[in-house]
Amino acid sequence: MKARPSALAAVSGLVYLFLYAPILVLVAFSFNTGRLTAEWTGFTLDWYARAARNPQILAALRNSLKVAFTATAIATAIGTAAAVAFHRYRFRRQAAVDGLITLPIVVPEIVMASSLLLLFAGLHLRLGFLTVVLAHVGFCVSYAVVVVRARLAGFDRTLEEAAADLGARPLPAFFRVTLPLIAPGVLAAALLVFSLSIDDYVITSFVAGVGSTTLPIQIYSMVKSGVSPEINAVSTLLLVATSLLLWTASRLEQGRRGWSTAVPVATALGLLGAPFVLGGARPASEERVLNLYIWSN
Repeated sequence: MKARPSALAAVSGLVYLFLYAPILVLVAFSFNTGRLTAEWTGFTLDWYARAARNPQILAALRNSLKVAFTATAIATAIGTAAAVAFHRYRFRRQAAVDGLITLPIVVPEIVMASSLLLLFAGLHLRLGFLTVVLAHVGFCVSYAVVVVRARLAGFDRTLEEAAADLGARPLPAFFRVTLPLIAPGVLAAALLVFSLSIDDYVITSFVAGVGSTTLPIQIYSMVKSGVSPEINAVSTLLLVATSLLLWTASRLEQGRRGWSTAVPVATALGLLGAPFVLGGARPASEERVLNLYIWSN
């Protein structure tokens, strides 16, 4: 009987090692002095400094942050309103509407991406910042609805009824009674939506146009010419930032507040904003430039 738990723990450990070993290697070699990932040659932060001075990476990160903040604000507002409506009211075909709302969560991204592309083409919308934001809102609203509805499941509706008995109109009662009580769930939904938006590649690659390249698309285009420690550095920053945001969203869903939730959010936003601060720093090491001259008649 004692051998089974130990065997299960060993198998679980191997599965986790298989899943996370590539991520650990990526993070480790983002601090490697050499360009090759075959061997460790020393510790350095030069690749992070180089990434912070790369204009293409900075432009892509700026686009990602613009899209993520805009999509988060819109998707969280719509998702919260929809969740409150489903919690308050009962209507015919509610189960069918529930299924339609959660459908983007289970539909493959490639199907969602191609559908959105066909929709934008039918509406004659030019691919760019607007189409990327609309696409992100489209697949993120479902997550916001699910998270906020989970928070509303334990909400005491008698508080709203008491506010109504005291003469409060529905909208003021919502902002003064309901919203403060479900605020942790709303913030958790916003953090989850932000993480999904800033990490998305498949849908964004279909609906992005000229001048709307996001960071995941930029990383993929750089990987085509070979994986460099500079790419590892950017990927590490994105990985740590999104992990902190998702961890904070999980704690907020559990009803925890205070410094334990504020510090990870501040750290994640600091990591995402660090390249703009370090972009003006002087190079940590001298770069070599190869000049090619082509002589012809």
